[in-house]
Amino acid sequence: MTRFAFIDVQRATYGVSVLCRVLGVSRSGFYAWAGRPPSSHEVSDAVLTEQIRTAFTSNRSVYGAPRVHAELAADGVRAGRKRVARLMRGAGLVGCHRRKRSFSVTRQDPAAAAAPDLVERSFTATAPNQLWVADVTYVPTVVGWLYLACVTDVFSRMIVGWSMASHRKTELVVDAVTTAVGRRGGHVPGVIHHSDRGAEYTSHALERELRRHRVLPSMGSVADCYDNALAESVFATLECELFDQQPGGRVDSHHAARLAIFDFIEGFYNPRRRHSALPDAVPGRLRTRPRLRPGRDCSGSGVTTPASRDDRVTTRPACPACGQPLTQPRGRQAYCSPACRQRAYRHRHRQPLPLPAPSRQAGALIGYQVVYQCPDCDSLYLGQQRCPDCNTFCTRLGPGGDYPHCQEVITLHELLHP
Repeated sequence: MTRFAFIDVQRATYGVSVLCRVLGVSRSGFYAWAGRPPSSHEVSDAVLTEQIRTAFTSNRSVYGAPRVHAELAADGVRAGRKRVARLMRGAGLVGCHRRKRSFSVTRQDPAAAAAPDLVERSFTATAPNQLWVADVTYVPTVVGWLYLACVTDVFSRMIVGWSMASHRKTELVVDAVTTAVGRRGGHVPGVIHHSDRGAEYTSHALERELRRHRVLPSMGSVADCYDNALAESVFATLECELFDQQPGGRVDSHHAARLAIFDFIEGFYNPRRRHSALPDAVPGRLRTRPRLRPGRDCSGSGVTTPASRDDRVTTRPACPACGQPLTQPRGRQAYCSPACRQRAYRHRHRQPLPLPAPSRQAGALIGYQVVYQCPDCDSLYLGQQRCPDCNTFCTRLGPGGDYPHCQEVITLHELLHP
């Protein structure tokens, strides 16, 4: 606020002469300023402010200056990002801010066997249906908790499957996976389903559902939110832009919460909301990953693109599977894509299992290998519970089974009757 503007505001309380004398300006200068018509820049700011207000209110009043600037650019309005931030600050338009959560909803089953971590904090994908992340969060309501399970595609950041219930049983996450598979055509072999080690995700029901659709399970470590950081980021956006906007931070009932969540996910997040990691593209409209502007980070890892061509010609570590240089090296990344990680994982387990001395007692130790029995049939086999070749929970291995190409695990019958 300029001194003349301050005098104009306070002239109803104090005299103009006193205000001008205290602020060190002349009365004639103040009256000349008051009678001067608005400049072209002020008129342009007024028009742009109304456009900013329209873009802000049409997106649930949750956008900050970066996304409002992207919305204006998509509508053909040319304005600087800092100018948009200045006008929003002057108009009192503030986007939502994330709050801190003091507790977690993950409950691990200590007796359950966890799947290996195939992601290793590398939340990158070059095409849809390569990597899905899943998690469960709580929805605060007046009548009690409502739980929400989501499955997000890493490539487009689109929530492809979600389910709600008043309990945290296995059916909650199974319904979310079933919805995601159905939304992607019902055939998604090889996609990685990454989650934490909650009791819902280590259950046998979810294991059978993933095995039925040939989905590869993956789980992070215990008590480490960074191993499933992308799913946590999706829920943080949901809590900031939906739950915190409710009176008192809670929804009135479970029915109202279900309607609000459906409207947010299917009416705003997937088809309209701009995602800063894409960058500023809409998840439901994304078919190919857009190119980044120099200095822009889209992975959420703090790695930015180089500002010039000379900066891009640098020595980078190569991917062990395909030999290509890693484009975004960071903490625990070892491969350029989840597909290369799967290829390397299969290669490490291609060594044939040793053939110990046979034993006719099922369930006994044969050498150092344990005999397992398939839960779906009476087949007994040695080695790991997952097929080392395809990394799925095989129902029947060897010739004549559901996976006839798999020769990594030898069944007990084939061992005793070669």
